[in-house]
Amino acid sequence: MSSNAIIETHDLVKIFKGSSEPVVKGISFSVERNEVFGLLGPNGAGKTTTISILCGLFPPASGTVTIDGMSLQGDLAGIKQIVGVVPQDIALYPTLSARENLHFYGNMYGVTGKALKDKIELWLDNFGLSDAADRRVSTYSGGMKRRVNLIAGILHDPKILFLDEPTVGVDVQSRNVIIEHLQALNKKGTTIIYTSHHMEEAEHFCTQVAIIDYGRIIAKGSPKELIAAYPDCANLEAVFLQLTKRKLRD
Repeated sequence: MSSNAIIETHDLVKIFKGSSEPVVKGISFSVERNEVFGLLGPNGAGKTTTISILCGLFPPASGTVTIDGMSLQGDLAGIKQIVGVVPQDIALYPTLSARENLHFYGNMYGVTGKALKDKIELWLDNFGLSDAADRRVSTYSGGMKRRVNLIAGILHDPKILFLDEPTVGVDVQSRNVIIEHLQALNKKGTTIIYTSHHMEEAEHFCTQVAIIDYGRIIAKGSPKELIAAYPDCANLEAVFLQLTKRKLRD
């Protein structure tokens, strides 16, 4: 593991029960401390599966993962204490208010009492949710739910934050607020691993990206490096389309 790498994966393979074809086919990459690392790819490419493995949601069929010096296979409990996870699907209780949801998740992460109350009020205010904090989440817009979903993953000040499509299906204002606060977290030292279909967003947000297709990484580097490597491409989206082709993925 390199001296500054906080995550290192080697030859990850994942085969789901009942399938003969691996979803992840020998993926290897490292993430440096304080990076914003984008895992980009079409639908079904293996992005969410890879992030799920790194979060410890299920084990790989083979391969190794080291996170902050700890082995995923041997130190999962320790790893879970330093990571935050914001899933693509909204992981909130719709009949509870935002404040009630956040108290529940904070307690799950071991944050309690005044410390938790203060963090919840700070983040609700930062994300423009204070006035609606006691309304049922079921009454919220998509952007509001996304913002509460994100707060739930950062209440315990994780060293590493995993984000699976954190701005999918939200309006431009919500997306800007989410990205601005993620950039602020990153400046304070949080390493971010992020998936997205928004190439323009990823180009400006990520310090490094890996493009994944059919379960394999087909390109890695900074957005500027990847754009420079393909002279016909003016931006990351053009690079992405050139590498993954234009065939529809459902």
